[in-house]
Amino acid sequence: MSSEHATAHKPVMSPFTIVAGIVLILGALVTVLRFTGGLAATTNLSDYNPWGLWIGFDLLVGVALAAGGFVTSAAVYIFGMKRYHSAVRPAILTGFLGYALVVFALHYDVGQPWRLPYPFIVQSGTTSLLFEVGACVALYLTVLFIEFTPAPLEWLGFKRVRNLVVKLTMLLTILGVILSTLHQSSLGALFLIAPSKLHPLWYSGYLPVFFFVSAIIAGLSMVIFEGGLAHKYFHDKMDETHLREKEDVAFGFAKAAAWVLAGYFSIKVIGVAVDNNWSYLATGYGAWFLVELLGFVALPCFLYAVAVRDHNMSLVKYTAGWTVLGIVVNRLNVSLVAFNWHLPSSERYFPHWMEIVISLFIVTIGVLVFRFIVTRMPIMHEHPDYHGEH
Repeated sequence: MSSEHATAHKPVMSPFTIVAGIVLILGALVTVLRFTGGLAATTNLSDYNPWGLWIGFDLLVGVALAAGGFVTSAAVYIFGMKRYHSAVRPAILTGFLGYALVVFALHYDVGQPWRLPYPFIVQSGTTSLLFEVGACVALYLTVLFIEFTPAPLEWLGFKRVRNLVVKLTMLLTILGVILSTLHQSSLGALFLIAPSKLHPLWYSGYLPVFFFVSAIIAGLSMVIFEGGLAHKYFHDKMDETHLREKEDVAFGFAKAAAWVLAGYFSIKVIGVAVDNNWSYLATGYGAWFLVELLGFVALPCFLYAVAVRDHNMSLVKYTAGWTVLGIVVNRLNVSLVAFNWHLPSSERYFPHWMEIVISLFIVTIGVLVFRFIVTRMPIMHEHPDYHGEH
């Protein structure tokens, strides 16, 4: 009762709602301009730079940060780590919203978005990596939606349908892992066709492996990062189980992230060695590559290990945020910063301010939908009718 009373007296015009409202209004205006004036009216894209911020951030970063869904489900249902069960529903929700917003963002980037289903119904296109990515993303989005449905079904009181979906949990988890492995790695493989455009320090035959392994890191860190924010802003929506297990989830995932980051660092160095690109490290791009490798891979690996050893929750949370930022830096380096690196600065791509507005618009929609669902559905607490059945 006190929680409801406190919620009822929260100010409507908080700084968050004001900023979100401004972003939504600007995003709506730019959306109208985009779909009436075309790509040329709202972007700096060109034949040299056909993929910009909407692919680099909204798609590549979005898909990577949504990997917490398959990582957490696999840990709990396949590897039997039941002590992390409280993290499953928030991770699935984040993954589902992440992939849904990726598809939503694609409508802005594609010149004729109504033709997105064409590869499935007009021509096979099965020899294209883009077809494989599109097919896997579409299928995995469907899997995530089904995995997410028990929460709204419990909220709506549809017990029979909910029980049926729960029985499919293991099958859905296995499908999710398979589909995620395929498209997370294939996103990196897309850049294998551009060896002359992508800087040698970022171009490697191991790009599919790099993208998949870093997606696991992104998933683990995003679960920790999201959990920290949820504990701060949705503390009143959590039950005793979620509050009790939050530290186990954070430290367990931090330990796993430290190991995966160590492996990722090793294969990145191997990639440079195999292609004998050591000489590039002495250039300006080489310095930036070392910032990414040492600052956003080696450093969080070390910090995660120290945080777990010292049982330092604050350090785990800050390291998770830093690691998430590192994933953003890596994906933007591959798709934008180190792409077409040989072109003069006058021909290099820099996002139009309207592209940035649309990206912020999409992120804001995701945050608002997440908040709407979490405050109403059993995401961070057990529904009383299904206590102990999750």
